[in-house]
Amino acid sequence: MTVQQQATDARVASIELAAATRAEKDRALLLMADRLVSRSDEIVTANAVDVSNARDGGLTDAMIDRLTLTADRVSAMADGLRQLAALPDPVGDVVRGSTLANGLELRQVRVPFGVVGIIYEGRPNVTADAAGICLKSGNAVLLRGSGSALSSNAAIVSVLRKAVADADLPADAIQLVDATSRDSVKELMRARGLVDVLIPRGGSSLIKTVVEESTVPVIETGVGNCHVYVDATADLEKALAITVNSKTQRLSTCNTAESLLVHAEIADTFLPLVLEEFASAKVTVHGDPRVASHSDDVVPATEVDWETEYLSADISVAVVDSLNDALDHIRRYGTGHTEAIVTESVTASRRFTAGVDAAAVMVNASTRFTDGGEFGFGAEIGISTQKLHARGPMGLPELTSTKYIVTGNGHTR
Repeated sequence: MTVQQQATDARVASIELAAATRAEKDRALLLMADRLVSRSDEIVTANAVDVSNARDGGLTDAMIDRLTLTADRVSAMADGLRQLAALPDPVGDVVRGSTLANGLELRQVRVPFGVVGIIYEGRPNVTADAAGICLKSGNAVLLRGSGSALSSNAAIVSVLRKAVADADLPADAIQLVDATSRDSVKELMRARGLVDVLIPRGGSSLIKTVVEESTVPVIETGVGNCHVYVDATADLEKALAITVNSKTQRLSTCNTAESLLVHAEIADTFLPLVLEEFASAKVTVHGDPRVASHSDDVVPATEVDWETEYLSADISVAVVDSLNDALDHIRRYGTGHTEAIVTESVTASRRFTAGVDAAAVMVNASTRFTDGGEFGFGAEIGISTQKLHARGPMGLPELTSTKYIVTGNGHTR
């Protein structure tokens, strides 16, 4: 089946789904969750094929970690769907309303986009998350995963489609697009009029291609060259915990810290502590000369290091002479995802939060909290780094548009 045929079927399914009640959608989500758990062995077995192929193909450990599914991870996918079922339905919410001077009643209400296309790499858990959040928000979804997760995604989508059909909603609300050909991505990007919005999730090359070449409107999710800045007034115990957690809690996510900036006034005290922690965690430090002076294990940083999203056990570290220097560094190399400051100064935190241009800014907290689940949104569709429509973790409301409903009583203009 061509992408155009799938998109046409999705358009038909989206009309029925847009009219579905919350109870009908929640019933489908709960059934999807139960079926994932009951067929977990089948999904993990399919995933093992992908993981084996990935190892043979030389994928990095970080990429293989993203790809790997276990019974616990499948269970977590199911829990995400159950959490979605417990969340309010955004469809039909009144964003604003009023009675005009002429007596017309004006309401702006949330409505589904219609058909959402998602192009993503690795991480088969995204398949269930995206399917669930699109269904709850009343959207049909076309899922174009990567070839590396071919067997995993096919198994997951098979389970989800059967559950949706058994819940008396259209199975074509969830469809998997062929991942064996690059042409399917091009077809999705050219399906204007059938696909309402595209959301790319993955590396900078994928996102750049979709943003620049798509005729379908795109919500841009960005790469995460996230920084932690340790201010002169920082509590060093807090700073150490936040820095280590931001980098090492999980290496392969977009909200993992890739760069550390340390104020010169506390560098001689803080750097030995954090370098020791990184050494214990087997994290390679790419540092400037002032950082390198504290350890022979520091790799001299290059210009490329400052702008790299490693997604691995690597971090770039620099000493800065002021908060303004930290802000300048972040403006030059940051990707607008998540930036963090550790400080005991209210003035410094205010300057940092005002001066940083990012979707999320953390004050005395790990960058790893930039996440739809952590924010209480349920499963997210991605982290938007653009400034139109949605920014930051995109939950259910961000998967809707609005329309105006105007009610009169024989009014004419």
